[in-house]
Amino acid sequence: MCGRYALKATAGELIEHFKLLSCPDFAERYNIAPQSIITVIRQKPGTGRVGQLVRWGLIPSWAKDPSIGAKFNNARGETVAEKPAFRSSFAKHRCLIPANGFYEW
Repeated sequence: MCGRYALKATAGELIEHFKLLSCPDFAERYNIAPQSIITVIRQKPGTGRVGQLVRWGLIPSWAKDPSIGAKFNNARGETVAEKPAFRSSFAKHRCLIPANGFYEW
């Protein structure tokens, strides 16, 4: 992914564009940082495609301290399926992160 990203859209626009069943309201933001509450799109089992608010970061199942999620906010596409921190989530727990742009500092 990236260091920061922007999302200029409304919940209604995401509902229409991605054909979501529901999506919580959120504010447009242009400097979304790791550990922020972000909007993601996921396939909810038995229900369908929904928007959901989550914290940007990954807490691996083996982590003893949830603050480690700040370190696991990005994965390299070349190794995401192999690295222990990302392997299980990559295989079983995916989502779409809507964005209008992304950048590094």
